[in-house]
Amino acid sequence: MIPLRDDNPTQTIPFVTLGLLAANIGVFIYQSLLGPLEETFVKQYAAIPVEILNWGSYRHSFPLPYTLISAMFLHGNFLHLGGNMLFLWIFGNNIEDYLGHIRFILFYLLCGLASAFAHILTAQNSPIPMVGASGAISGVLGAYFLLYPRAGVETLVIFFYFIRIIRLPAGLFLGLWFLMQVLNAPMGGGVAWYAHIGGFVAGLVLISLASIRKRRRRRRFFTEY
Repeated sequence: MIPLRDDNPTQTIPFVTLGLLAANIGVFIYQSLLGPLEETFVKQYAAIPVEILNWGSYRHSFPLPYTLISAMFLHGNFLHLGGNMLFLWIFGNNIEDYLGHIRFILFYLLCGLASAFAHILTAQNSPIPMVGASGAISGVLGAYFLLYPRAGVETLVIFFYFIRIIRLPAGLFLGLWFLMQVLNAPMGGGVAWYAHIGGFVAGLVLISLASIRKRRRRRRFFTEY
């Protein structure tokens, strides 16, 4: 299932979402132009589980803890980048609209960190670099799932010879997406499924806390007015 667009309008310009799109695309273009040096560049800025958990034993010109952030802006190939940016573009603007620009940046980064730790805990001895924005974007999906389950998502469904564009409720689309991550996680296959799961759950938790705080502020305003 490939999302094409949602029918959930926003009231603000999603500056942060646009900035994240530009940053990810820009880094990928730079990375692609490095030629034979690309592999060295990726290893330098990717998050590598075994190195993160044993960071005192490894020497890096770029401090290892910060690779948890830099890894969010690296991608393995064009399809990896394109899929992530499509999901961020469709669902990110609404979460930025709900949280505000600054809090959305913090939310995005925290979800990305949570997803990275979820992957690292399930692949502690892995020397394979972890790259991609999908963990942070999974947090965006978790927030959207909770806030806008009834919003319509125009979806391209491809199942063998069945190819249709249908409108699905966001709750169903994102619920099926999360189920796919859970079912695929035990198989691995070079995809950080647990990072997706961790990011999604982090998004649910963080947006729940933000919603509670928002309701309390509104209640206090109306009481004191």
